[in-house]
Amino acid sequence: MIEPERIAPLNSREIVRGDYVLYWMQQSQRARWNHALEYAVARANKLGQPLLVCFGLTEAFPEANLRHYTFMLEGLREVGLALHRRGIAFTVQRGDPAEVALRLGRRASLIVCDRGYLALQKAWRQQLAGSARCAVVQVESDVVVPVNAASHKAEFAARTLRPKLRRLWPKYLREVRTVPVMSPGLSRVPPGLDWRNPEAILRRLRIDSRNRSELIARFRPPRNISRGGTSEAEKVFRRFCCRLLRTYKEHRNQPQTCSVSHMSKYLHFGQVSPLWLALEVRKHSEAGRINIDSYIDELLVRRELSINWVEFTPHYERYDALPRWARETLAKHARDRRPHLYSRAQLEAAETHDPYWNAAMNEMRYTGYMHNHMRMYWGKKILEWSPTPEEAHATALALNNKYFIDGRDPNSFANVAWIFGLHDRPWPERPIFGKVRYMNARGLERKCDIAAYLKRVERLMAKSP
Repeated sequence: MIEPERIAPLNSREIVRGDYVLYWMQQSQRARWNHALEYAVARANKLGQPLLVCFGLTEAFPEANLRHYTFMLEGLREVGLALHRRGIAFTVQRGDPAEVALRLGRRASLIVCDRGYLALQKAWRQQLAGSARCAVVQVESDVVVPVNAASHKAEFAARTLRPKLRRLWPKYLREVRTVPVMSPGLSRVPPGLDWRNPEAILRRLRIDSRNRSELIARFRPPRNISRGGTSEAEKVFRRFCCRLLRTYKEHRNQPQTCSVSHMSKYLHFGQVSPLWLALEVRKHSEAGRINIDSYIDELLVRRELSINWVEFTPHYERYDALPRWARETLAKHARDRRPHLYSRAQLEAAETHDPYWNAAMNEMRYTGYMHNHMRMYWGKKILEWSPTPEEAHATALALNNKYFIDGRDPNSFANVAWIFGLHDRPWPERPIFGKVRYMNARGLERKCDIAAYLKRVERLMAKSP
């Protein structure tokens, strides 16, 4: 049974006479542990109709590049194969996602969609709900506790959201039951892109024809990290649980160890369920309660705090969405002398005086990932080395979204905003930062083996194309 709080009608229209039920897959790009998919199967069964799952592939998603498209298409290939095994039709259509869903929805009795939290995702769903001829139902599947069940406002910090989530975990930490497909599959699947061949789709995408060879070299996900897809995510996570979970609490802020789960990019594309991760990690009791609790706090509190902020903060991508106290203190110190000033181009090329910062930037450029402890240092130094805090915010967000595989995500917007004071408190005042938290190289040297981190990044760069 899917909890009612996950289900929301997006318009007031009725189910009509059609040829199938349509599930427009957009945020929850997986065929397992997907509430929206199982809801759609159940409704199709009740209507005695087949289910069609569609995905709209737009070349205009803001700041997306070949690195992101490659990872996503690898996941969609697995989705298609898994749905085919269940007797469910799947099509990937080129075009604006909402328009793709509207076009295929003309023959649908009911349209089901999953829930996204970014402004563009909300606009797509509003467009679909407003123009569809039939009922459109949204089913939330990429958080453990539905956002509106957890809170009705932007929470101040993790400490204010945590108790609300913890009270609700017993209700929502439940396995997603796979619903048997009772109605025959669609006999004629609408023609679309060949989702079985991601490489062929990538060759046809008009992302940036000006310098395509450079894009392929710079933004193809390196194989020393991992491929996209649910099966790959589960394999990587089980390896983490068996090998690294027992030292997670001790090592999670140690960038030289990289003792992390690498799930953020899979969560970004909806290729793995946070619910599955939470229940799976609890099976490894031998790792110790302290490590399991630490991981679950990152997964189910910190991540859902970011989603809460994006959901309830208009224009979350803007500098003026930061807390007032932070903007005021940064404005007070905006004219303070900077010890170093770098352009965005210099930062992007990792051409600073700081070898620790350069290593962090190179880890992001070459792998699409940066250890979270280094992300904090990376962002704080951009604030310190930029002419104004507004320019620093724009630079950090642009580089974050361009290079991270999990960029353009609620976590990305919230993590960048954290650099400038979001979900934090005022600290003792100092130049440039005012009362916003400060980080320096001595802190890295004191708290981790930064020399070992530099060597790890050098090895990663050597393996990359």
